[in-house]
Amino acid sequence: MNPISILFDFLALVVGVAAGYFYHRFQQERALKNQQDKADSILKAANEQARLIETQARESATKIVQAAEGEIKERRIELGKESERLDRRRSELDSRADKIEQREQNLNKRQSTVDKRANEIEKLYEEEVAKLQQIAQMSPEDARKQLFAAVEKEARADMARIYRQIEAEAREEGEKRARKLIADAIQRVASEHVAEVTSAVVPLPNEEMKGRIVGRNGRNIKAFEQAAGVDVIVDDTPEAVTISCFDSVRREIARRSLARLTVDGRIHPAHIEKIIEEETKAVDKIINEAGEQAAFDAGIAGLHPEVLRMMGRLKFRTSYGQNQLAHAVEVSKLAGILAAEIGANVELSKQGGFLHDIGKAMDHNQEGTHAKLGAEYCRRYGVNSIVVNAIESHHHEVDQLSIEAVIAEAADAISGARPGARREDLEAYIKRIRTLEELSESFEGVQEAFAIQAGREVRVIVKPENIDDLASARLARDIAKKIEETMQYPGQIKVTVIRETRATEFAK
Repeated sequence: MNPISILFDFLALVVGVAAGYFYHRFQQERALKNQQDKADSILKAANEQARLIETQARESATKIVQAAEGEIKERRIELGKESERLDRRRSELDSRADKIEQREQNLNKRQSTVDKRANEIEKLYEEEVAKLQQIAQMSPEDARKQLFAAVEKEARADMARIYRQIEAEAREEGEKRARKLIADAIQRVASEHVAEVTSAVVPLPNEEMKGRIVGRNGRNIKAFEQAAGVDVIVDDTPEAVTISCFDSVRREIARRSLARLTVDGRIHPAHIEKIIEEETKAVDKIINEAGEQAAFDAGIAGLHPEVLRMMGRLKFRTSYGQNQLAHAVEVSKLAGILAAEIGANVELSKQGGFLHDIGKAMDHNQEGTHAKLGAEYCRRYGVNSIVVNAIESHHHEVDQLSIEAVIAEAADAISGARPGARREDLEAYIKRIRTLEELSESFEGVQEAFAIQAGREVRVIVKPENIDDLASARLARDIAKKIEETMQYPGQIKVTVIRETRATEFAK
């Protein structure tokens, strides 16, 4: 190959490389120049923006300074006005202080004058007191005592008059309210006036049945009395025998058993024991059903079965001719109505009225009053404590702790005092009247006492020289309280104390 061509080729290659290098450098420098031009333009724009912002900031600062200067001027004007007002107020206070000081000086002068007059008056008073003591021949202490005695006597008279007036107004208003409540309760609880009395007389089909009841040598009647725990009285009463027993349940069992024996006709010791055992179970069933039915009639739920069973025993118990179970249901209804009227607890009041005489169902082997026995029995079976207190306190043997206890007592009195609800034999009536009069006459200063209106009211005549008006009111309360504590009676008894002063002179 020709060296010259090779040389030319090499030179051409070198020239191409150099041309490419210089072209690349040219492009770089051109690009760098473009970037520098862009940077210069950006810097120029930024400088212009900065000058614009600076101009706006200077304008805003100028406006703010001008506004602040205007506000400062206004504040200075207001402060000037306030300063003027304070100056005027200060001058007014100074003038008022001067006036007060002048008035104080005048008061001091007057005080000195008053003190002088007081001293003069005190001297005159001492002189007058000395003259009065000399004239009246009485010391100030004696005069004070006499004055106090007169004032006390007058105050006592006024107090007695006011007391009687307030008591009369309270009694009148209370009686109106009580009559309304009692009348409403009695009308809503309509029941028979006289309850059925449990009879212990067994009718016989003929007179020959008496001999069969007695048996040979009295074996039948002895076996019957021993098995039933009663006394059988066979007397001259035609076609009837009488069963005597203090236990009303045993008496009912004996009555039913003897009635079955007379109908059956087979009367001998073995059959007597069988009939009595069957009737005992039947009466137990009747007792349970009676207790449950009474609770249902009274609208009471949740009582223990043993409590209901004990209440069922009252079906065969009477008080002054009034059936005790029917009385308990009636008292429960009355208590519920009274509780609803005055805003007390209706359920507890009904329970207290229903269970208040449960102690009367206890037998004679348990000692204590029926109120305490009933309360203890109900407490044993988880009855509410308020109801237990109502049972225990309905004859005031313990304090009444709730309004429900008072309602139970009131409902019991309403049920017992209802016209015709209870009967009383002549001997017991005379004894109660005599006891009422003797109790009233036992107080000091009482001249006579009379029980009137079938024992519903007692009028006490006092000796006027021993009992004054104030003591008469106190005596009436004491007699009423003693009657409540010592006597048992249905309803309420009114105590009226009469004080009469008579002046008698003879013309000659």
